[in-house]
Amino acid sequence: MMRSTGPVSRIGRSLMAVTVTAAAWAVTATGLAASPAAAAPTGTTAQTPAPGDTCTAADLGTRHPYIKSTEVSPTITHFKGWYVTEGTTGTQTVTTTTQTTVTVSVGLSGKIEGGFGTEALGKVGTSLGYDVKVDYTSTNSESNAVTWNFNQPGYYGAYKGTKKITGTYASLNCNRVQQGDGTWALKWTEGPDGGNFTTYTTLEEGAVRCQDKVPAGSIMAKAQSLLDCGSAAAKAEHPAGAVAPTAEQKRDHLAQRPALTSGTYAGQPKATGRSARAALDCQAQVYKIAVPGKPLSWGAPLLADDGVRLRPSSIFSAHLDNWRLCNVTERNGVLEASLWNWGNGGCATIASQNAATERAVLQTATCAEDDLQRFYIYRDVPGSSKIGVQNKYTGSMMGHDRYADGEFIRQYSSGRQDGTGTYSLIGV
Repeated sequence: MMRSTGPVSRIGRSLMAVTVTAAAWAVTATGLAASPAAAAPTGTTAQTPAPGDTCTAADLGTRHPYIKSTEVSPTITHFKGWYVTEGTTGTQTVTTTTQTTVTVSVGLSGKIEGGFGTEALGKVGTSLGYDVKVDYTSTNSESNAVTWNFNQPGYYGAYKGTKKITGTYASLNCNRVQQGDGTWALKWTEGPDGGNFTTYTTLEEGAVRCQDKVPAGSIMAKAQSLLDCGSAAAKAEHPAGAVAPTAEQKRDHLAQRPALTSGTYAGQPKATGRSARAALDCQAQVYKIAVPGKPLSWGAPLLADDGVRLRPSSIFSAHLDNWRLCNVTERNGVLEASLWNWGNGGCATIASQNAATERAVLQTATCAEDDLQRFYIYRDVPGSSKIGVQNKYTGSMMGHDRYADGEFIRQYSSGRQDGTGTYSLIGV
């Protein structure tokens, strides 16, 4: 039996699924500043929180990944059938062909720019006991040459392979929860955002013959299955060197997932209806979205190619600092709304071409039925106006780099972990 020279971790651990059931939720958006003040929770925020853990108001503008399911499948990435005769044994370098391409991805992004994707893949590796790729790469970045000592004649499959890991994740967000005694607390809960991920382990290479006994379910066994060992052609005499691909190899090569297109999977739903103006049902209450305890708040731009910035409010603001919540819905205590600006008549949005870009600037555009213009709002306990804001389509949290007049509001995949993604929704 031929064995790979590169060891691959085979330690496995079961991934424990954790669920949490939120208690009854209440209080509308207009009640954010109307309820009597409540004491802030005293618990500390865990570095890697679990559902039900205590969080603080500084966490409202942040999120963490929560791995819901994983699937591990041995995958052959490079392969070549190779025949070795009595006179051609010894070390040879075989140039393989690409069999399957595995590309690292988290959610809609074909590149791991922000901390959320890296944290998610890190949790996958830890839970399974594998060393997995946590940055944007693909198996095509690996050399396709396999150098092996063929010490016996026979029909071989020279291969490179990996453990492909796929699964689903959810977003853990900080939001208020009403407890059994009627009091309110901030807890990490499973938010409405989630998606799929793909990663892979370190590639191993080797060569395997039809008659070799190999572990079931291993990468080597997957390579052996491509040899078509039962056919008469496999048992016939061959000249030394490459063997034509079998039907199994061709079938595996064609069964590839859709290629990435502009940073999203070709089969993934995209935001729709950008050309149609939305019929907004806006609440009467007008708000400022302000930095807590400070004068700067979200100010919409006058120019279409500008972005939402931190601005001081004054009689000269021309209502560009005034926002309404429109088409509001609520699920499991999380508000979903469009943010309509009174000053320019547009809705807050992330531009479609920047949807997968970390630190993309929040802008305004003509209101439409478009998930890029929809936002989840996470709230502090009643009596506090503090909120966190998350884009529905991208899953990223809104925040700013620094507190300064003119500073852009941007999206961050994990939010601003220093608390600068927590804002106050103040009725005016």
